Amino acid sequence: MSIPVLTFFNNKGGVGKTSLVFHLAWMLSEMGRRVVAIDLDPQANLTSAFLSEDDLEVLWDVGDSVPRNGTIYQCLRPLTEVGDIVPPQTQRINARLHLVPGDLGLASFEDFLSQEWPNALGSGTLYRPFRILSAFWQVAQMAAEQHSSDIILADVGPNLGAINRSALISTDHVVIPLAADLFSLQGLRNLGPTLQAWRADWNRRLENWRSPSFPLPRGKMMPVGYILMQHTERLSRPVQAYRKWAERIPETYQKSVLDRADGQGTQPLDGDCLARLKHYRSLVPMAQEVRKPIFQLSTADGAIGSHSYAVKDAYTDFETLARSILQRIGQKQAPSG
Repeated sequence: MSIPVLTFFNNKGGVGKTSLVFHLAWMLSEMGRRVVAIDLDPQANLTSAFLSEDDLEVLWDVGDSVPRNGTIYQCLRPLTEVGDIVPPQTQRINARLHLVPGDLGLASFEDFLSQEWPNALGSGTLYRPFRILSAFWQVAQMAAEQHSSDIILADVGPNLGAINRSALISTDHVVIPLAADLFSLQGLRNLGPTLQAWRADWNRRLENWRSPSFPLPRGKMMPVGYILMQHTERLSRPVQAYRKWAERIPETYQKSVLDRADGQGTQPLDGDCLARLKHYRSLVPMAQEVRKPIFQLSTADGAIGSHSYAVKDAYTDFETLARSILQRIGQKQAPSG
């Protein structure tokens, strides 16, 4: 039985997606879940949030001739020649949280993914096309098996390219982080039909290989909901703009992502909103400096006075969000031991 993959995806950048994955991975581990975070963004921002520059230098140093498996690309690189996927060596963040680090070299894998996408519909040998197209899922499942994980969180870049297509066909559940602006709204209109097309295209390929030689992801890509990021309540003109776009998101989400023609479902329009997360402005650089989630900052880190109250608020916000996500993906039961 495969471990569920939860991917955070938006083809509009700058909404705080990577920070969201980072904080939820920490929170889920604090709640007792065994978590694997996998960085599928060639920019590797999630990896740099978890690891120091010294650690990254060691991971990305490919100057020697010894085969490496410390990053997602190093695990996949043999596929670009005549080899197979190498099981990952994950980074231990804490006892229940492990990371499959990203790699700027992953960008070069995009061409291989593009080439094999049409080949998976061919009539010849299908082993190589499906091995390459499902490689992200294979590595993620290997990592989850190594650590008896309950859930896999995937971070991806803000685009609709071949890397993200393969990341999404490896996904069971999708959460969409949004900002309340025109760009996020337009991105949402593009994202919904893209997910539907990728799901249908992957199902066609699965039907073409009726007796696969190895397990394959089902590519469910089931929408969990959206998260409205960087919410502020200042009495100023920007708040009016925020409300304008925030009020348009629920109906657009239902029409574009859930494919409900009338924009009306069985729940209120805002029932798909998982949370409205405010921007903990002054705490962000403080947390980045010590590579901690905001809700773990202490007085020793500089979280004193009003900051200490904001830290407590952040813990409540992310715990509530984590519980909501777990409920919607059917993981309400007690975590593994």
